Amino acid sequence: MSTAYAHAGGIRPSRQITVWHIAFLLLIILFCVFPFYWMVTTSLKTQIVALATPPAWTFEPTLSNYTEALFEDNVGASLANSLIVAICTTILALLLGTPAAYALARFEFRGKRDLWFWFITNRMVSPIVLALPFFLIVRQLKLLDTHLVLILIYLTFNLPIVIWICTDQFRSIPRSMDEAATLDGAGQFRIFSQICLPLAAPGIAVSAIFSFIFSWNELMYALVLTRKAARTAPAIAVSFMEGYDLPYGKIMATSTLIVVPVIIFALIASRHLVRGLTMGAVK
Repeated sequence: MSTAYAHAGGIRPSRQITVWHIAFLLLIILFCVFPFYWMVTTSLKTQIVALATPPAWTFEPTLSNYTEALFEDNVGASLANSLIVAICTTILALLLGTPAAYALARFEFRGKRDLWFWFITNRMVSPIVLALPFFLIVRQLKLLDTHLVLILIYLTFNLPIVIWICTDQFRSIPRSMDEAATLDGAGQFRIFSQICLPLAAPGIAVSAIFSFIFSWNELMYALVLTRKAARTAPAIAVSFMEGYDLPYGKIMATSTLIVVPVIIFALIASRHLVRGLTMGAVK
């Protein structure tokens, strides 16, 4: 097919991929992947090799940093704490957030705009501003170093995210489906649970992913409100930095153990993530 015929028929000729396109993409990939490469390789180095100048690109790998972190510094227990807190926070955020999002999307009531404004501006508050008030309240309630306090605090920040994302998903569902179900005798709870929830599943999956990742990676409150029993993995990684002694290999080994579950979780849920983020983008 000639170029003139392609233009006459309304068919745009495909753009050719040049060497510059490939070079630019490779540069972006390198920029994104290199920090992870450096983290993993440093976790396999001894302290002497990690501090070598210039950097040692070839070395004999060792797993001593992982064994020391897991079995001597109790990183395995901190990973379990992070998992407990992240899963519980995500489940509670979904159980409380999806009905609230449905109510905001479907009903009109007094103070709705003010409530919505509070939800969408909640993440603007810097965590360090609330660290001291939270610490004083938690100490007074004798909840320091417990899973419960982290779950409740993380819930206050993750719940608005779930409501924000899910409200948009419920708004994208035509109201005519609710009206048809009402004519068939379905109650409001049945419409919500059997019709709207399945249709909003991609958005709910996205909010669950964000809630889990934010809870898993949170450092500020875990560092301030925990000591030993409920200390999460990010907090224990920071605790390795004592004075001038910086065990780079052990810090990077712990960081790798923290990052790997999140990457696996994101890869598994990537299909729902893309679908949920793009839903409603094209009307």
